[in-house]
Amino acid sequence: MRFDALVVGGGPAGMMAAGTAARRGLSVCLLEKNAVLGRKLRITGKGRCNVTNDCGVREMIEATPTNGRFLYGAAVRFPPSGTMRFFEELGVPLKTERGKRVFPVSDRAADVAEAMVRFCRRAGVTFLRGEAERFLLENGRVAGVALRGGVRLLAENVAVCCGGASYPATGSTGDGYRLAREAGHTVKPLRPSLVPLAASGSDAGDCRDMMGLSLKNVAIRVLDGQAGKTVWEDFGEMLFTHFGLSGPLVLSASAHMPRMAPGRYRVSVDLKPALSPEKLDARLQRDLHANCNRDFSNSLSALLPRKMIPVAVRRSGIPPETKCNAVTRGMRLAFGRLLKAFDFTIEGFRPIEEAIVTSGGVSVDEVDPKTMQSRLIGGLYFAGEVLDVDAYTGGFNLQIAFCTGRLAGNSIKSGGE
Repeated sequence: MRFDALVVGGGPAGMMAAGTAARRGLSVCLLEKNAVLGRKLRITGKGRCNVTNDCGVREMIEATPTNGRFLYGAAVRFPPSGTMRFFEELGVPLKTERGKRVFPVSDRAADVAEAMVRFCRRAGVTFLRGEAERFLLENGRVAGVALRGGVRLLAENVAVCCGGASYPATGSTGDGYRLAREAGHTVKPLRPSLVPLAASGSDAGDCRDMMGLSLKNVAIRVLDGQAGKTVWEDFGEMLFTHFGLSGPLVLSASAHMPRMAPGRYRVSVDLKPALSPEKLDARLQRDLHANCNRDFSNSLSALLPRKMIPVAVRRSGIPPETKCNAVTRGMRLAFGRLLKAFDFTIEGFRPIEEAIVTSGGVSVDEVDPKTMQSRLIGGLYFAGEVLDVDAYTGGFNLQIAFCTGRLAGNSIKSGGE
């Protein structure tokens, strides 16, 4: 079988590249090893799919700490507003929520995936289930792909859009990195990004005791002990697990810990960000006075979630049976400081299989940002998570997939030009 272009990987970048190239009149084959296209896309955003972020190009690039400037050409040609218009025209109405996050009105990721399948089908893309084993190369150009099982697909152009190494159950098993290496490309070391964090020592035990507890409207700071500074802070929601910390705030925080080492980073949680230390102390005085004859450990239900109370009391060093009228000013002030800086030392990231995105990948120094074409092999393109580009949460990573896939699909030429 011979095509003008072969796209390896039926995720968001792959479907965008395939449909875009086919709409230009090229014969395009989309190769996907899963039975269902967009399998990972269908579970993103807890099944809701944060399609993009309703921001400008500059803001998008600023939200991409790993090689954001590489994206400028792709983002200008297909900015977040272009992605929103694309899906609206495909019959997927969108809505914008807090943080400019854009979701389908239906809150169904499957609607986004099916819209992309329709886009490819209407453009005339040929769908084929199979797994790429190696590139076919001739005279410094790509000539197609050999599949596992011996089938050879011939194509003058090949776009690699296999995704990263996170969520391997969805098919993202790092195939694109292997193919790139075999073609002579540099693959930057892989690490998880937007991933839960494992706490260390007694902090891990505290997290286990609070497992399942979700905190809303808290503020966190990430402190780099080696650099001696705060590297990130934000406000939102987090979750305690059997291993440590998770939830939207924590996933975002993980992207700011590139030099992870056991004990290097500390996550400091302000449980009462709306209260200044003085107002919090006044609140504590009122609560202690109202419960003057009760044990300290039994006086905190209006202040803290039930699961957190034993941990907070233990960390405070105040004996739990201490009567509230016996709590000294020093004890009270120290407890207030604890609530404003409820700290957890981080042992490391959870495994890459649990990450939302993969940091690392095909070196952008070897890819032309104006076309997404390899600088080493003619006719070879890369798009999406397989590239060494990753961003914060908020729809930015899907936007990267869409705009790089779009640029690759528009750059592919027929006739081997």
